[in-house]
Amino acid sequence: MGYEAALSDYEETAFTHGGRTRKVFKKGSGPAVIVIHEMPGLHPLVIAFADRVAASGMTVYCPSLFGDPGRPVTTGYALREMITGICIRREFNVWAADKSSPIVDWLKALARKVHADCGGKGVGAVGMCFTGGFALAMMTEPSVVAPVLSQPSLPLAGKNPKRGAGIGVSNAEIACARQRFADEDLSMIGLRFKSDAFVPDARFETYRREFGDKFEAIELEDADAAPAPMKPHSVLTLHLKDDGPTKAAEQRVLAFFRERTGAA
Repeated sequence: MGYEAALSDYEETAFTHGGRTRKVFKKGSGPAVIVIHEMPGLHPLVIAFADRVAASGMTVYCPSLFGDPGRPVTTGYALREMITGICIRREFNVWAADKSSPIVDWLKALARKVHADCGGKGVGAVGMCFTGGFALAMMTEPSVVAPVLSQPSLPLAGKNPKRGAGIGVSNAEIACARQRFADEDLSMIGLRFKSDAFVPDARFETYRREFGDKFEAIELEDADAAPAPMKPHSVLTLHLKDDGPTKAAEQRVLAFFRERTGAA
């Protein structure tokens, strides 16, 4: 099936770093924003969010890290990618509470490249679900100035309190982000549904404790979510409504990107 039709308005490129080459889809003009897709891949609702980033006056870059670019979400597809695309690949630390995933190095290199290409004050980055915490870990790359963490789901918590409070970044990455937030007057945004078991209360408490008022938390009720087969989880995609609190959250993220990257 021609899943690529969902990306027909995008320029397909490739980026290589550390011996890894991945497809990257590009659209728009202006400063760069990297949209790091959620499970199970770069699906049409992630692309629709990326469309809105581009329409807001920025160049959006969508790397394909796992899954089939453009393929719609199904339960079977999501389960397959969760096992084969994430849990058994060494690029992703699914359980580690205190270190980031190796794939972040590739994303930081991509950020350097797109900042050089697009200019502006710096690069915005949003991670979603399994990639949700990656935007914070990317702050060790000086070009990244606007990290957004949408339903950051790693490490998988289960019933383990340490993992539930974990944020999937190292102490050195936390220290770097804190220093940059203070020195450069930067900040971060985190989004979640309050009931979401993949993003426990303790995880957002860790963000608050570590980053204080530099962490802007957007926490939503189940009633705010658009109807979908799964419980409220994907703030900017599957459970985004055309109006109300989720749409306001999306608009806040777009404004944050415009301001920090210099697109505003």
